[in-house]
Amino acid sequence: MTVKKISSDLFIIMGLVLLTDIFVLTPGINETMFRNILGLPLVLFLPGYALIAALFPARSDLDGIERVALSFGLSIAVVPLIGLGLNYTPWGIRTLPILISLSAFTFIMCGLAYLRRASLPESEAFNISFKAAALSLKSEIMETSESRLDRALTGFLIISILLSIVTLAYVVVSPKEGEHFTEFYLLGPEGKADNYTTNYTLGQSGTVIVGVVNHEYRPVNYTMEVTLDNKSLFLPENVKHINLAHNETWEEPVTIMPPVEGKNLKLQFLLFNDTEKSVPYRDLHLWVNVSAPKQLKT
Repeated sequence: MTVKKISSDLFIIMGLVLLTDIFVLTPGINETMFRNILGLPLVLFLPGYALIAALFPARSDLDGIERVALSFGLSIAVVPLIGLGLNYTPWGIRTLPILISLSAFTFIMCGLAYLRRASLPESEAFNISFKAAALSLKSEIMETSESRLDRALTGFLIISILLSIVTLAYVVVSPKEGEHFTEFYLLGPEGKADNYTTNYTLGQSGTVIVGVVNHEYRPVNYTMEVTLDNKSLFLPENVKHINLAHNETWEEPVTIMPPVEGKNLKLQFLLFNDTEKSVPYRDLHLWVNVSAPKQLKT
């Protein structure tokens, strides 16, 4: 079997995925605007396009407009499903697992698309020739037989597309300031929003993962306090005092060691910001039971 050259569209899709991975994972450049510019296609277009390429390898299956429209639609469908699946894994819904999952899915679909296209005659397999498209566009613009109105409409269409791209880039680079808020959440020991430790034995500890995400559009110095039945529990300094820049996330396991026995005790997690030190800015709670240690029989 003759090894066929990878289609230019698949090559570009895989290149964009790799470029996005680099800009998201590399310290320093992952704080630049290019992370957002490259991240949007990875979520909204690339997975769907790769899936469409694998499902419809022939040129006659779909036309260009249908492929583009379905690429957006399937991406919007596939990405939430991948996120839902990650929620039931030990990794959870986090940046790195999502990035790896979307990248792997896109690469696998591109590989399937290559194999399916390779099994077809070259004249029937879908491929994009950018050189032919550019020459065709040039001939349409420069064609003297067209009327002035046709040339004007073609030029207007090209200018509209360019303005749309520039506008989208501007919106991504300079997003409108939205609502100011702070995310405050609890996860179980496995990093999921379930299986919380609610039954303790006096003298023994349990773990709760606490997360704080700053969406206040400014750096914020947070203070966290944990109480059990209105009695403060010990917290290390790196957990008690949390300093976050805008859009920065803090997520750490917090060890809970109840000092008293009781049933249906209220375990509270109180988060204070730097503008109001006496009233909690956010608060969460769990109802826990603390039992006495079992006595060993002699």
